[in-house]
This record gives sequence, structure tokens and C-alpha cells, in this order.
Amino acid sequence: MAVTTLDQKTALVVIDLQKGIVAFPTAHPTSEVVRQASILADAFRSRGLPVVLVNVAGAPPGRTEHPPRVGAFPQGWADLVPELKQQPTDHTVTKRTAGAFVNTDLEAWLKGEGVTQVVIVGIATSMGVEATARHARDLGFNVTLAVDAMTDTNLDTHASSIAHVFPRLGETGTTRDILDLLAKRSA
Repeated sequence: MAVTTLDQKTALVVIDLQKGIVAFPTAHPTSEVVRQASILADAFRSRGLPVVLVNVAGAPPGRTEHPPRVGAFPQGWADLVPELKQQPTDHTVTKRTAGAFVNTDLEAWLKGEGVTQVVIVGIATSMGVEATARHARDLGFNVTLAVDAMTDTNLDTHASSIAHVFPRLGETGTTRDILDLLAKRSA
């Protein structure tokens, strides 16, 4: 389903656009993902809408068949990319799981701000973005996913999330679609 509307109080949630993650090889250039996310962040801020910047600084315990890509995180690994132009009004969340809601203050903060919808962007489509979108939907938020402002380390999993998972979790659209909806609200 294409994105049709944005609620009066919609927040942008940017997943893992941090120095260590954007350095991984990805299906689409991370520079373009960062550019689109930055455009959205600027647009949300200029309209007084919340921006949430999420980084990951660990992983949950337990065995998996695919061990984490890094052992100890190098200095600066979790630092958000400067292109996001982090502002004092942005809410920052550091997670240690795939999704941004588990063991963080994100749900309480969004609800405290009166947010009813989230637009989610970032890396990786099939992990951090998808896990956050699933949880947001389960918590009752309307979910929108800006598909040109995300990528994955694997093209197949990226495409599968966009084609098969996201339409069941919310609405999908491009950065331009979301900017157009924001512009209509301001008119």
C-alpha cells in the first residue's frame, strides 16, 4: 500500500545510520540512504515534528548461526553520521537489540510526545528497520517506511522485506512521497 497520509503527530525514526554500520558493504549505496534520511530529518525538524536518531552499541546474548560482524566495537563505531546534523531537539536512542523499542525509552518517549505515527528509515532493512517497524505496529503506531532511505547488506533480504513484509506492517513510499505529504499539511 502506498503512503496515503501522515498523522498530525508523526515522528521520523532513523535506524543505525552510524559510522560503523554505513561502512559495511550494502545492496544500495549508503551515501544515498544517508542523503534521503537527512532530507527527511531536515523536513521533520523544520515543521516541529519529532526526529529520533537510533544507534546500536551491542547485541543481545544468545547463539545464532550468523555471529555478529564485529566483536569489540572500535572507537567511534556507534557515532551517528554527521550528515544527519543531530540537533538538541532530536531524541537519541542507543539499542542493544535489532529493534529500537526493546529495553529503551522509545515507546514512552513517543507516546509522551503524542506521536501516533512513525516514518522509519535506515540500515539494515531486514533487521533494525524491520524489527522496529514490527514492534511499532504491535504497539499501535501507524507505520510508514521510506523505501529509498534504507538498505541492507543483502539485496534479497532487502527486497523481501519491502515486497512481502512491509505492506503487512504499514504503508510504504519514497522520500518524495513523504515530503509531498508534509508539504500538503503545511499549505
